[in-house]
Amino acid sequence: MTNQEFPEFDWERVSKKGIGGGYSAAEKQELAKAYEETLTTIEEKDVVDATVVGVSDREVLLNIGFKSDGIVSRSEFRDLPNLKIGDTVEVFIEKQEDALGQLVISRKKARILTAWSNIEKAFEEDTILNAFVKRRTKGGLIVDIHGIEAFLPGSQIDVKPIRDFDIFVNKEMEVKVVKINHANDNVVVSHKVLIEKDLEKQRQQILTNLEKGQVLEGVVKNITNFGVFIDLGGVDGLLHITDISWGRVNHPNEILNLDDKINVVVLDFDEDKKRISLGMKQLEAHPWDSLAADLEVNSKVKGKIVNIADYGAFLEITPGVEGLIHVSEMSWSQHLRNPSDFLQIGDEIEAVVLTMDKEERKMSLGIKQLTEDPWTKQDLLSKYAVGTKHKGTVRNLTNFGLFLELEEGIDGLVHVSDLSWTKKIKHPSDFVKIGDELEVVVLELDGENRRLALSHKHMEENPWDAFEGTFGVGTTHECTIISKADKVATLELPYGIEGSAVLKQLGKEDGTLAEVGEKLPFVVMEFSKDERKIVLSHTKTWDGSEVEEAPKKKSSGKAAAKAASQPAEKSTLGDLDALAALKAEMEAPKKK
Repeated sequence: MTNQEFPEFDWERVSKKGIGGGYSAAEKQELAKAYEETLTTIEEKDVVDATVVGVSDREVLLNIGFKSDGIVSRSEFRDLPNLKIGDTVEVFIEKQEDALGQLVISRKKARILTAWSNIEKAFEEDTILNAFVKRRTKGGLIVDIHGIEAFLPGSQIDVKPIRDFDIFVNKEMEVKVVKINHANDNVVVSHKVLIEKDLEKQRQQILTNLEKGQVLEGVVKNITNFGVFIDLGGVDGLLHITDISWGRVNHPNEILNLDDKINVVVLDFDEDKKRISLGMKQLEAHPWDSLAADLEVNSKVKGKIVNIADYGAFLEITPGVEGLIHVSEMSWSQHLRNPSDFLQIGDEIEAVVLTMDKEERKMSLGIKQLTEDPWTKQDLLSKYAVGTKHKGTVRNLTNFGLFLELEEGIDGLVHVSDLSWTKKIKHPSDFVKIGDELEVVVLELDGENRRLALSHKHMEENPWDAFEGTFGVGTTHECTIISKADKVATLELPYGIEGSAVLKQLGKEDGTLAEVGEKLPFVVMEFSKDERKIVLSHTKTWDGSEVEEAPKKKSSGKAAAKAASQPAEKSTLGDLDALAALKAEMEAPKKK
């Protein structure tokens, strides 16, 4: 065996402390310097790029070029379901070393810092961001912009009102930042502004080519009680409620619904104010132009009551064709009442055409003409002959009398002087009120002029024939003072009749004047059956002077004519006997 020569081995370089322990101090310093140059210099609170070097179900191992790798929970990578080794992601340096000497990093915080930076930059530069709609909330949507939640108001989703926000949830949407509140970390975004920019060119094009009479297709955007707003493709127009249909429309939702596609015609537009008036009924012929040729005055028509006013009701014959039924044409009664007493909205009735003007498109109708005029009935003269008795309802009061309705369309006048034999009635309201029922006798009938004279007092015989014997001049009676005027006092005599006395005849024996409410003896100074007048005096009962009978006045021609036109007023024997008995009973105490 040949002896082989080996280099001399330096045993001093081998240390018992392990590998690396044999380096000299200078060599160790040189090696450390070379290693540190391969490491990345990092600062806490910085965002750096990291490379994925390991992926498990629970964790992701990331290398940022530091002396140790960082571990991040797999839950922070939910947005990256296809994450693999070699991918690059941004992370946030929380600590270079924790208690165990491990690097602490976070991808979630990195995303937040980066997102805020991108949001502020997008707000300043007016750029577009992609957002993910997470959920709906009151008044709008919550969207995610790279980990930052922002609010998208419902009014900023689209140019047209959105009624169902749920259709946008879990979908991506382009937005612009319109407001940032750093104090509360709130961000407000809008999708509507992106649409409006696109629509502005389209709007200008529509307005440029717009002209009256042009027919356009639009979508119902909003419905109000006065009309409908139509989206014409970037510009809105108003379809007023009166231009929806030729027929009467109470509310637009009776005919149109949201999102309906309809054809409309341009009626007018203001280019400066960008106001467009639209019509829908104008696309159809007016119903008046298609009325039946045989429809004329006195024709009978059928329809439905669509409106009621104080003066009448409107009957719709066909949509767009209406006729007015004035309240005076609803009943033969001469006393006008409220139209709602006869008709209600929705009633389907028949009427008669009274007037028609196709050029003005006006028509007046009547329903009382469907029944016979009561004044033209054959039995009128016999039914309301002079002397017949009837019962009616008080419909109206005047200074000179009252009007009594005997049946619908037949009214008669009861003069104030024909209400009572015994009482002097100044106004009918002192005797009856409207709505009361009253029994009457026919005094006069004039069918040609539709006049009927009635009397209530003639339901009884004239008691003044009997009073002439009871209240003769010089007779004394107990009377009650009802009222006093400037010169004359009104007295209540027995049997409910009234008399009068001048104030100086109220003087009492003690020198005072009798007052209202006192009951005293009075002597009759004057009695007039024709004028139904009794004049009395209390003073004559004690001063000893005699009562002279006043000369009878001649009846005037007018009074005589009235007396001749009225039925004879006769007293029955029974009435005279009753009055005589009462008189004897009243005079008995005086004899005692």
